[in-house]
Amino acid sequence: HSGKAKRGHLCFDAAFETGNLGRVDLVGEFEYDLFLRPDTCNPRYRFWFNFTVDNVKQDQRVIFNIVNMNKSRNLFKDGMTPLVKSTSRPKWQRLPRCEVFYYKSPVHQNHYVLSFAFGFDKEDEVYQFALTFPYSYSKMQAYLNAVELKFPETFERTTLGMSIQNRKLELITFDDVKKPDKMDPKNVIHMVVILARIHPGESPASYVVQGLIEFLAAANQPISKALREHVVFKIVPMLNPDGVFLGNNRCNVIGHDLNRSWNKLSQYTHPTLSAVMKMLKEYDNSSVSMP
Repeated sequence: HSGKAKRGHLCFDAAFETGNLGRVDLVGEFEYDLFLRPDTCNPRYRFWFNFTVDNVKQDQRVIFNIVNMNKSRNLFKDGMTPLVKSTSRPKWQRLPRCEVFYYKSPVHQNHYVLSFAFGFDKEDEVYQFALTFPYSYSKMQAYLNAVELKFPETFERTTLGMSIQNRKLELITFDDVKKPDKMDPKNVIHMVVILARIHPGESPASYVVQGLIEFLAAANQPISKALREHVVFKIVPMLNPDGVFLGNNRCNVIGHDLNRSWNKLSQYTHPTLSAVMKMLKEYDNSSVSMP
């Protein structure tokens, strides 16, 4: 068979930045079992999802079952629901709670299954579903480029290191602290270090960091100005850029959970952690105080 699939035969795709979906089985006329792709080189972690669906029929209703999540205890038990958007409605929306079910399924070896019903209301739309609000490496780069242009006086951006796949480990510095002529225990410089996205699936952290950067960068905001004049801020907005790009949940490209690797660092397998640790040790041995 060649050519385009018949209208209503859904086409799934996750071959894009931050995308994740491994396999789809049609198990009934309107029902699909979805299998998440595990983190690269680590079959243990299967939780993040982000995929598109197209070639739908108008008013077509379906049930999607995500059947291989590895975390049984999560926010779906407390009423969280997946996100959806479409071509003409680019703003993410939560699915209604009445359409989402999280339960132990005897059909799936008593694994926990996330099921949700959905109705496609427009034929020529591409629909996208995600665990939570995605925030990609490319989005971070575009955002930092914009802030750098907008706040050149207060915003300092450097590359702290490179990831295994050669993506930048960005470091943002805010520092208007007046340096004393002579350093002693009474006039140390105070520093706050903020690290985000060590786990790729924790994308809301990127939105928190984005808000913090915007707040600290505001040149004429009195509170921001006072903070910059009394405290040095070092912000690493994305500690695991490869994992984010690949659509992993917890791991880097070689399957290591970086937040469990601080005590066994290697510059070859954990280059971003090694770069951050080197920076922390340098400041720890200086006259800067890190609370």
